[in-house]
Amino acid sequence: MSALHERRGTAAPAIDGVRLAVLANRFEAIARSMMNTLVRTGRSGVLNTAQDFSCAILTNADELLAVAESQPVHVLTGDLMTRAMANLHRDLRPGDAFLHNSPYHGNTHAADHTILVPVFDEHGAHRFTVLAKAHQADCGNAQPTTYAAEARDVYEEGALIFPCVRVQRDYTDLDDVIRMCEMRLRVPGQWRGDYLALLGSARVGERRLAELGAEAGWETLAEYARAWFDYSEKRMAAAIRALPSGRVSGRSVHDPFPGVPDGIPISVIVDVDGDAGRIEVDLRDNPDSVPCGLNLTEATASAAAIMGVFNSLHAEVPTNSGAFRRVKVHVREGCVAGVPRHPACCSVATTNVADRVANAVHQAIASLGEGYGMAESGLTQPPAWGVISGVDPRTAEPFVNQIMLGSVTCGGASPSADGWTMLAGVGDAGMLWRDSVELDELRFPLLIRAQRLLADTEGAGRMRGAPAAYAEFGPTDGELEVMYASDGSINAPRGVRGGRSGGRAAAQRRGPAGDLQDLPNCARVVLAPGETIVSVCCSGGGYGDPLERDPELVADDVMERYITAERAESVYGVLLDARGRPDANRTRERRARLSAAGRGSEPSRRTPDGMSSAGKDEG
Repeated sequence: MSALHERRGTAAPAIDGVRLAVLANRFEAIARSMMNTLVRTGRSGVLNTAQDFSCAILTNADELLAVAESQPVHVLTGDLMTRAMANLHRDLRPGDAFLHNSPYHGNTHAADHTILVPVFDEHGAHRFTVLAKAHQADCGNAQPTTYAAEARDVYEEGALIFPCVRVQRDYTDLDDVIRMCEMRLRVPGQWRGDYLALLGSARVGERRLAELGAEAGWETLAEYARAWFDYSEKRMAAAIRALPSGRVSGRSVHDPFPGVPDGIPISVIVDVDGDAGRIEVDLRDNPDSVPCGLNLTEATASAAAIMGVFNSLHAEVPTNSGAFRRVKVHVREGCVAGVPRHPACCSVATTNVADRVANAVHQAIASLGEGYGMAESGLTQPPAWGVISGVDPRTAEPFVNQIMLGSVTCGGASPSADGWTMLAGVGDAGMLWRDSVELDELRFPLLIRAQRLLADTEGAGRMRGAPAAYAEFGPTDGELEVMYASDGSINAPRGVRGGRSGGRAAAQRRGPAGDLQDLPNCARVVLAPGETIVSVCCSGGGYGDPLERDPELVADDVMERYITAERAESVYGVLLDARGRPDANRTRERRARLSAAGRGSEPSRRTPDGMSSAGKDEG
């Protein structure tokens, strides 16, 4: 390719469509090789089972270039982290590596440890930066959780904060930082293994980029990046031009939590300029920072708004800084959904309020008209997504890890598709994996008693939301501590354009005799042997009138046991024949009667053990 032209001193050829496609795949392959390194070498279950990590490649101008199958909340604002690296370190050179987890310097939250490695050409010029980010099972918090929802400030949170500190020079560890982590963390060997996995992932990316630069020529790669950004911007502009112009608003409310007894109302204003192919999202009219861990960072507030836009376009647009040129997010300092001021606690910045921001954008764009936007997706962190800790009686060693059992569901419906059953959360976008029961039970003194989807919990609609999930688990021997921060037990995910709300989250403790005790939505629960914790996650909201859903799809849902025949009749107006298929005449009559009577309130959904997950019809 252009290496030949460099040797001959001739101009490199322009990046045509073929080269653009080839190099796009080469960069994505490098990011995927970084991901593969992390999953194969990570020590903690949150890495090698749930795969709560992301990898990306950025240009030397802090532009996001390639992300592979990463979590959007981790990488969409990766430019903030590389800017911090450049601002804090004026002497970048080959062999450097930086540890970054500061929520006040462009990172997502303290639990997301990020390794940044600048990549240089053979002449010592900085060309790219590789980023490997992994959620930590333990980040030094005062309590054994990486989601300190109750912490009033960063001091009470307790996490070790590294504002892009150098951890390697000349490819050699600077042991001062390593010793700090190992002294502060509850399971230092686990963290050290994850650190080495992150570092190895970044070095793999560095090596592969050096090989690609030698093969294709660094100037060709720079020209590719410019062409790829321009192409992506055109794709994004075309997708936005398919929307009607308008100024619309959306609103979502986070449940009451410690420190916010009235909850947190989140509002967004979305300006769509269809003619110009541009969107602006304004988050500034939101409450000030709150005295708990729910504050967003600049990275997560901006990423949540961008996610809401991408999800609502229903178009294939590359995820990179070229596409982002067409989306502007307005945030303000000192805002719960903006730029935090130290010492505001941002421990839970990647999930709860971030989900509410993205969902409010979904709603706003849905209000532009039929076929746009999407319903609210389910909300995160029920007990089955909690952090477990204790001392393993089999080894007398402490353990701490985040689990992800029957909670990765919750997708909201779009105009053309049912909600994604394995969404996990808006910011995860299906990238998280559900834990292996066998591996969790092997690693920890844990017994997982049940996992299943719950019938009749979906947000009904022409396209329905994903159903809720049930999980129940407890210790096999000794005490098990579970910490969680579950949103959506009061304010269920809402449907749009006539769609109904999803089911609410719930949590209970089951005693040795089988008795059940309701638990708060944010809690630290210590389970004794014979006790279990019961977890129900939110389901997704529906899109469009349930009476307009294809009867064949309703019959399929009954067959798959997502809904019962009774709900098919009462909510969707579909009656089935002896073979389980729609009875056309009776369905037509039933729907006519329901339509004439008005939909009214949605009946309570039945869930195990008497828990109600009903949501009012808020479509």
